[in-house]
Amino acid sequence: MSTDRPVLVTGASAGIGEATARLLAAKGHPVVLAARRVERCQAIVDELTAQGLTAHALPLDVTDAGSRDTLLVKARERVGAVEVLVSNAGAQRPATTLGATEQDLLDHLLVNVVGVHAMVRDLGAEMVARGRGDLVFIGSEVTRAPRPGVSPYVTSKFALEGMVAVLERELEGTGVRISTVRPGQTATEMGLDWEGSQIEDVLRSWQHWGLARHDAFLSPADVAAAVAAVVGAPPGVCFSVLEVQPVAPLTRGPDTTATGGAR
Repeated sequence: MSTDRPVLVTGASAGIGEATARLLAAKGHPVVLAARRVERCQAIVDELTAQGLTAHALPLDVTDAGSRDTLLVKARERVGAVEVLVSNAGAQRPATTLGATEQDLLDHLLVNVVGVHAMVRDLGAEMVARGRGDLVFIGSEVTRAPRPGVSPYVTSKFALEGMVAVLERELEGTGVRISTVRPGQTATEMGLDWEGSQIEDVLRSWQHWGLARHDAFLSPADVAAAVAAVVGAPPGVCFSVLEVQPVAPLTRGPDTTATGGAR
């Protein structure tokens, strides 16, 4: 698959979005980094362009229609038709199901589902008209192993994957590939603004349900490598769902007692 196809990465100011933008730019893609913190995107772009790579920073609030429309116009001016969307912008705040307010749920849905849908509606239609394109969604392992304490987030990720599953069927035969990358526990800025007691309560509940079996975390670059594999898959190949997990720390040496065969 060609590595010069223009890419738009949302939520690109830090974490998985930043790492993905850096890696795809290094692979030769013209990349647009979009986020609310556009000044952080610009600092990344300055680094990339100093290396001779093609990258642009543009502001984006996925919950604001005007911001989305302006982004798409400016992105086309900078890199031409966007052939790859990496939908990474997301929100995650702690809240139990009974403790969450309506606004908690709405805030997550607006960022993690409604804003995503709006971006895909416009870019997806262009891709269908061209007969090619990649729509890549950053999901979460919580759709396979729901985690208590972050109920609005889990709910929104289930809704996202439901929408993506329908989209995959609706766009079959159009040449547009639909992929979801599900990261396991990843060391990003998400959760850094939580209160200490919130983090402790959530982690205890995850340990109780066996959802935090070890203390290894993926790096954003690990997840970016998975996205790059999806985007770089050869024509005729699509990774529908790709889950990425950290390898547990080594706790024992290799088993040297087994000799194989019958005794």
